Amino acid sequence: MSGDRSRERAVEPEDLSRFVVERLNTGDVDGLVALYEPGAVLALPDGTVATGEREIRRAYEGFTADRPVVQHGEQQRTLHHGDLALTSVQLADGKDATVEVARRQSDGTWLWVIDRPSVLG
Repeated sequence: MSGDRSRERAVEPEDLSRFVVERLNTGDVDGLVALYEPGAVLALPDGTVATGEREIRRAYEGFTADRPVVQHGEQQRTLHHGDLALTSVQLADGKDATVEVARRQSDGTWLWVIDRPSVLG
């Protein structure tokens, strides 16, 4: 995986949503990419999908270039099934929400496998 392994890692799937907001607001592209499994998919606003570290990195480089300020939304109840978790956040605007699938890693931490972030829309 890319990125600095010294960053805080998700011990619960809900941590990923908090980390993405923090890292978006600081422009930490490496930290954003580190929230995903190497072969993860990220839905993009134009309807395409970024697959894997390189494409996800490119998407976040473009998004963070304008130094957006993203607010924390309201974490919705997580649905767990074994090593998978379906997470969702109602965004601060009250109109949009995100939906993600996270997978528990062998070390017990969580990474996203599928991400549909309205924040990029």
